[in-house]
Amino acid sequence: MYSFFNYYTIMKELKDKKFLRLKIIEFYNQTHNVSLTAKLFSTSRKTVYKWIKRFKEFGISGLSDFSKRPKHSPKATPLELKQKVIEAKKKYKYLGAEQVKILADLPLCPDTIRKIWREAGLPPRKRQKKHVIKQNLRNVKKEWALFQQIDVDVKHLDDIPAYFLPMKSLNLPIYQYTARDVTSGLVFWAFAYEYSLSNSLFFLNYLINFLNSFNINLSNITIQTDNGSEFIGSSNAKSISHFTKTCMNYGITHSTIPPGAHRFQSDVETFHNLEEVEFFDIESDSFTSLKDFLDKAYTYQLFFNLMTKHIQRKQNAMGYSKRKKS
Repeated sequence: MYSFFNYYTIMKELKDKKFLRLKIIEFYNQTHNVSLTAKLFSTSRKTVYKWIKRFKEFGISGLSDFSKRPKHSPKATPLELKQKVIEAKKKYKYLGAEQVKILADLPLCPDTIRKIWREAGLPPRKRQKKHVIKQNLRNVKKEWALFQQIDVDVKHLDDIPAYFLPMKSLNLPIYQYTARDVTSGLVFWAFAYEYSLSNSLFFLNYLINFLNSFNINLSNITIQTDNGSEFIGSSNAKSISHFTKTCMNYGITHSTIPPGAHRFQSDVETFHNLEEVEFFDIESDSFTSLKDFLDKAYTYQLFFNLMTKHIQRKQNAMGYSKRKKS
C-alpha cells in the first residue's frame, strides 16, 4: 500500500519525473478510481486525467515534460516592421539587439529582432581590429593636402622622470607647445614656463609666419586643438578667444575636439610619446644650461622632420606606450 505524500513537493526533488507519474498510472489501473488516485498522491483529479491521457497516447515517453514553446508564432511580424528592423541593423552596425530595440524604438523582443536579422542574412558584424582601423585612417590622410590639418597641443614636461631633475636644477621650461601636420608628420615646437592664452598666441604667430614665408595658402588650413583655456579662453567667455580670432584673421579654420576625445589628437600625441623615448630619456642627463637644452631640442626637431622614417617610429612608440602602461 502506498503512503501519503505531497505530489508537487516530491516532483521538485526527483531527477526522473516519469517514475512517479508511472506509479500514478499503475495505481489507477488497479483501482480505476481517479478521485482515490488523486487523494493518495496529494494532487488534483485534473493532473491524474492528464497523465492517464498522455500515457494512452504516447506510452512511457508521454510521461516526460513536453516543451512549452509555442509551435507557431502567435502573430506574424508585418513586412513593414521587418524592413524597419533590417534598416536599423544597417544603421547601428555593431550594436546588439537590446540596444537597437531602444534606439530604433522597435516594438519587438530582442530574440525576434535577431531572428529577423538571421533570416535577412545579416549576421552580427565583428568590430575591426585596431591595426586595420589605423591603416584605413592612414590611407585617408594620404589624400589630404600638405598642411590641410595641423594638430596643436601643450605637453606638460614635468611628468617625464628623466627630465624632472634637470628641469628643476637648471630652471628649464615646464611646458611644450607642439604643432604637427597630419599629412607629412612635420613637427613644430616651442617651450614655455607657463601655459596660457598669451603663449598660445605667440606660438600661433610663429607658426603662421613660417607658413607665410613659403607663400602657403592659409585659407586651406585647419588648426585643431583641445578645449583647454590656453586655446579657447575661459569656459564662461561670451565671445571667441583671441586664438580663434587670430586664426580667422588669416583665413585659418580653428576647430576643437570633443571634450575628453584625445584620440582626435593622435598625431601630436604620438609625437609626445616618441620624443620621450628618442630625446628626453637619452639627452636629459647631458643638459648643462637653457641654451644647451634649446640647441639639442632644435637638433632633434631637424632629426625628426628630415632624417627618420615616421612610420617605423610610430610603431616603436606604440609598443613603448603599451610597455609603459603595463
